[in-house]
Amino acid sequence: MRAPQSTYRLQISEDFDLFAAAELLPYLRDLGADWVYLSPLLAAEPGSAHGYDVVAHDHVDPARGGAEGLAALSKEARSLGMGVLVDIVPNHVGVATPSADPWWWEVLREGRAAEHAAAFDIDWNATGQKLRIPVVGDDDQPLDGGPIANLAVAEGPEGELELRYHDQRFPVAPGTADDWGAEGVDANTVHARQHYELVNWHVADDGLNYRRFFAVNTLAAVRVEEPEVFDETHVEIRRWFDEGLVDGLRVDHPDGLRDPKKYLDDLAALTGGAYVLVEKILEPGEHLPPDWRTAGTTGYDALAHVDRVLTDPGGQAPLDALETRLRGAPVDWHEMVHDRKREVADNLLHSEVRRIVRDLRRDDPGLPAFRAEDALGELMACFPVYRSYLPHGREHLDRAFAEARRRRPDLGATLDRLEPWLSDPDVDGAKRFQQTSGMVMAKGVEDCAFYRWSRLTSLNEVGGDPNVFSITPDEFHEAMAVRQRDWPHAMTTLSTHDTKRGEDVRSRITVLAEIPDVWEQALDELLRLAPVPDPGFGALLWQAVLGAWTPNHLPDLPARLHGYAEKAMREAGDHTTWTDPDEAYESAVHAAVDAVFASDDVQRVLGDLAARVDGPGRSNALAAKLVALTMPGVPDVYQGSELWETSLVDPDNRRPVDFDHRAAVLAGTADDDAAPKLRLSRAALTLRRDRPDLFGGYAPVAATGAAADHALAFDRGGAVTVVTRLPVGLERRRGWGDTVLDLPAGRWRDVLTDRATDGRVADLLAELPVALLVQEDA
Repeated sequence: MRAPQSTYRLQISEDFDLFAAAELLPYLRDLGADWVYLSPLLAAEPGSAHGYDVVAHDHVDPARGGAEGLAALSKEARSLGMGVLVDIVPNHVGVATPSADPWWWEVLREGRAAEHAAAFDIDWNATGQKLRIPVVGDDDQPLDGGPIANLAVAEGPEGELELRYHDQRFPVAPGTADDWGAEGVDANTVHARQHYELVNWHVADDGLNYRRFFAVNTLAAVRVEEPEVFDETHVEIRRWFDEGLVDGLRVDHPDGLRDPKKYLDDLAALTGGAYVLVEKILEPGEHLPPDWRTAGTTGYDALAHVDRVLTDPGGQAPLDALETRLRGAPVDWHEMVHDRKREVADNLLHSEVRRIVRDLRRDDPGLPAFRAEDALGELMACFPVYRSYLPHGREHLDRAFAEARRRRPDLGATLDRLEPWLSDPDVDGAKRFQQTSGMVMAKGVEDCAFYRWSRLTSLNEVGGDPNVFSITPDEFHEAMAVRQRDWPHAMTTLSTHDTKRGEDVRSRITVLAEIPDVWEQALDELLRLAPVPDPGFGALLWQAVLGAWTPNHLPDLPARLHGYAEKAMREAGDHTTWTDPDEAYESAVHAAVDAVFASDDVQRVLGDLAARVDGPGRSNALAAKLVALTMPGVPDVYQGSELWETSLVDPDNRRPVDFDHRAAVLAGTADDDAAPKLRLSRAALTLRRDRPDLFGGYAPVAATGAAADHALAFDRGGAVTVVTRLPVGLERRRGWGDTVLDLPAGRWRDVLTDRATDGRVADLLAELPVALLVQEDA
């Protein structure tokens, strides 16, 4: 297996296609990147900015450059000695525009007799042989059914008749509209004859009969576990490897697959054992199944370790006290997670829970449906990780049963009846339970609880447990030694297209753990000057403002902060939601955002706070970047993050990047206050690419002296990383004093500053808060 030394992630879109990416490769090579890492390339929904809504598997999206664009990029990469890694989406396809997905259109037209009906995970027997499509608005049809208003029959582009609902188009089965227009035969009559049923959008929560990606109705799951479906959905991917266009793959959302291990085995056979990563979120203490054919995860676990080793544990108690005061009661994170997951299982994803019960009742016809749904909802709320992969992970299932019995003794008999079925890897209900538990976790935690706990929001990140406030350097070293031993080619990252806050936003917020008193005083003043109905949410909002704050008020910052505020408060879902917005609450929150730019008093308070955070935040940012680029694993640089990455949650983190400016900064023809971060990135990436022999091991490097706790250092086998942690506390100590690193024998030089060192930290870190050392004779 050829593995990269590093990757650089690019978001490919209609506005930045494969031809544009090919032109960028010389810059990436100069930066030191080894492979280019591309977002999904297969044909996607018309206008898709991200590509995760694939509609056809047999060609590269023409809007993204098509086959010619991939060929051009691959040719340029080869000429530069670079590899190509591509993101793929095996779990689902986009169905928002049915006519754009030929398989979905065919299934709608022909029903379960369609050639590709078996490709979709549809329970036809659940709803009278009809596929339910939840698109009808409340004004056009009540929840309990009845004729649909604004439904019409019209001629399609090829002359065939179609059903039209507003601007949405749906096929008409052959022979079902021949008498359309006759007395008593209207659009609703034709609709009643179809293999699908357009239903009120609320039905998605409780009465859907096709599996989705999480709760996204417009992303329908495919059954890639079936050999013929695997082959047809990977025909273009196979071509990439047959023709030598691509070197590795990143697998999106493997937890949605019925059998991830089998899928990875199939993928290894198709690619000849190529480098493959999985977008798998590991809870603290959880490990990937050792028999998976993968190099490891995409790095959220590494991100969590980096953030926490740079967080001051002394801030936990005062920030807990602040959160308690703002919320009016202590926050129990585990109870919040349980309750939010239970809410998701009972509402947003209840269709999936009911589907599991139908599967189980085929094996156990006497299973009481209502009690089983209640018990399954409780089990999912109690599940400690995203999912199991039976027989691997059986201990997680056992923990869920034990906790469910503790919480709900009234369900004991039902749980006893479910346990043997859900423990059997061959039972359909058990397989579907495993596919669903991760969906409940993601929607309940990442997309809800993360927005309801504001203690220190740099910890509210994908792949991390916000309840784990910090880790010690010794704990970090222990985790890195295991990583080097078990997953040396797994990815490491700080920012992705899915992170809730960009890496440098988190680095600034992390400073608050060192100055909780300053933060509390500033927050109280901000909440007084720009009140919001929920001060706990106000704390989350003001941390985002502080993290993204720029003194020169970038022109797009107001719109970005308003977009973040809307998403954050609706995802939290405790005062307003996407489907039922509370206008008064939202107006108050948006007024607070307006005050950021309209109120001199707010700007004064925010400016004073930013001045306290800026220097330590930069130190944290450089420390995090160097650690992520040099720790065990394959470092990924998310597009643009070689300069300050102050993006918030998507779509903010998928904005266009000014690569011309970055190339000019790299060439020394343009200035940027983040130039030290770019130089650091280039030095570390270049060293990893050109001297991989210096990164083959892992050993802690100890420090002695009064400020030893502020140094984090490790030897990768010839390259030594040294970074500052807790910079505010270091300043309070009046600097490094006599602190010395216990470097391995030899003469060492910092490649960032070209300074020789004898290990005295005060001299070594006099110019930058970080250093990357190599032996002078190396």
